[in-house]
Amino acid sequence: MSTTNYLTCSKGWKSWFLTLDHKRIGVMYLTAVLSSFALGGLFALAVRLELFQPGQQFMDPTTYNRMFTLHGAVMVFLFIIPSIPAAFGNFVLPIMLGAQDVAFPRLNLASFYLWMAGAVFFLVSLLGGGIETGWTFYTPYSTTTADSSVVSALMGVFVLGFSSIFTGMNFIVTIHQMRPKGMTWFKMPLFLWAIYGTALIQVLATPVLGITGLLLIVERVAHIGVFDPALGGDPVLFQHFFWFYSHPAVYIMILPAMGIVSELIAAGSRKEIFGYRFIAFSSIAIAILGFLVWGHHMFTSGQSVAASVVFSALTFTVAIPSAIKVFNWLSTMYKGAIVLNTPMCYGLSFISLFGIGGLTGLFLGTLSVDIHLHDTYFIVAHFHYVMMGSTAVAFMGGLHYWWPKMFGKMYNEALARVCCLFVFIGFNLTFLPQFVLGTRGMPRRYFDYPERFQFLHQLSTIGAVMLFITFFVMFSYLLHSLVRGKPAPMNPWGANTNEWKCSSPPPFNNFDVPPPMENPYDHTNLVFDEKLGGYRAKQVINS
Repeated sequence: MSTTNYLTCSKGWKSWFLTLDHKRIGVMYLTAVLSSFALGGLFALAVRLELFQPGQQFMDPTTYNRMFTLHGAVMVFLFIIPSIPAAFGNFVLPIMLGAQDVAFPRLNLASFYLWMAGAVFFLVSLLGGGIETGWTFYTPYSTTTADSSVVSALMGVFVLGFSSIFTGMNFIVTIHQMRPKGMTWFKMPLFLWAIYGTALIQVLATPVLGITGLLLIVERVAHIGVFDPALGGDPVLFQHFFWFYSHPAVYIMILPAMGIVSELIAAGSRKEIFGYRFIAFSSIAIAILGFLVWGHHMFTSGQSVAASVVFSALTFTVAIPSAIKVFNWLSTMYKGAIVLNTPMCYGLSFISLFGIGGLTGLFLGTLSVDIHLHDTYFIVAHFHYVMMGSTAVAFMGGLHYWWPKMFGKMYNEALARVCCLFVFIGFNLTFLPQFVLGTRGMPRRYFDYPERFQFLHQLSTIGAVMLFITFFVMFSYLLHSLVRGKPAPMNPWGANTNEWKCSSPPPFNNFDVPPPMENPYDHTNLVFDEKLGGYRAKQVINS
């Protein structure tokens, strides 16, 4: 087997920044989104420390507004949306297919630099003093505030939209046109089905956000009335446009996470995935239904009762394909030979946290209950259970699952499992109290609060500090593994998808010999080899 891999095939900064190799582009995306995660996490920690006690601690109200706005904008637009599709999708998708690269390598590199350009606009907004509109840029506040950083932030969103669209187009064409002979639709790993559904949303929904941001810029610069009522505009129209994109965007975030969890559960259970076709088609169903429920964000905006009832019913409907996935994951684990390695621990954490996030969403989809919970901390908790507790936890699971494949190094498995436990504890300590705060009437986005809420806010802040320390330890041992980690075997987890049939790290062209197109979840032909420290096919061992 060739010892030349994508990391060593050519050296120097130009070989990376001008590369057309999907694996290097995936690694560059991974580095960028992890940096964004660290930045957004610092903003979040600052917000939680300010709320540790009533009254002003170290930020005035304006600074506080800028901090939580930047936290939301950086986390949503620079981390959660691109993290799994752009980083893991770019690295893993062609190898899972058994292809050499994506369909349009140059467009792939252009997408990365568009993402970087969009991130620069956000950095300019930060250096310019920040924005205080909230990450949703709701009008009329975003059109009437004198803060000029709003325009640069919106330009960042506009440019990031092009990156997302180009990435989605690339993945759709790659899956349709680059599958080798024998790789049928129903031999594709479920992660690819999830990426395919995500790409459809990216291509169809993202232009709406881009146009909305552009209209907002035009209104601010040219004073043309679109959303500002003082100019004859309609602020509720902005909400319709924004959520028509942003609710499908929730599934841009969560669908790839579900795809990762399907891989983690199948590999960790040492058992064929239960209900493969149901999980696959549920990804497409989520992508379609996600376009029909944006109005549930607007139950208090004055829309008609009939519209609210329809959106409420559709909200309950979209829960069905998500529940199908969860029940099939649980059925996969039933009587499986479960191995509690780090990726599997993150998979189990995802199921628990996503279950809480999904069930609390049913309260918000109920008209009578949502009226009372709207714009309270209950919304904050629900949102974070779906975004942070589900998407980010699945991202961490995928990071630990594919880290040996990406870099050819094993991390400290015992320390990684401990960190997974503390992520689970710290997250619940941070956000479970916020459900109680919301039911007791604590509004979100407020700089101050009555003393009766202090204990719950302090619990939440302690959990946030625990999360910050845990993520610091996590990134430390991952970086340490690059220098001192043991060489990774070709297949440390006993998975049967194609990326585990090439060396770790993969060769430049992904495979020295084209892999056989088998059932990706058939583990019966794999045995653990003590000498290799990983799994190999039985016939290879016997020969």
